[in-house]
Amino acid sequence: MIRHVVLFTAKDEARIQEIVEGLSILARIPHARRLEVARNRKADQLGNDVDVVVYGEFDNETQLAAYKAHELYQESIRRVRPLRELRLAADYEASPDSDRT
Repeated sequence: MIRHVVLFTAKDEARIQEIVEGLSILARIPHARRLEVARNRKADQLGNDVDVVVYGEFDNETQLAAYKAHELYQESIRRVRPLRELRLAADYEASPDSDRT
């Protein structure tokens, strides 16, 4: 399984909800096993620079690539890019047992 995490900062704090809305259309893309878009709670004692988080789970690289190639992904970029300052992304392979604690 591939986990996809993307962190965003807003150029203008007043437009964070617009970023959330622009990213929320990603949930309509069928290739993700799970996809969440949320505002950062900003409860960390050391740093709260991130405004919005996208978290996705994909069965494999093929599904992740199909997600990124989807027209709604491009629409989301079109909406969000002008509003965001920073975008950091990480994709990593998670073992099936990694959900156990």
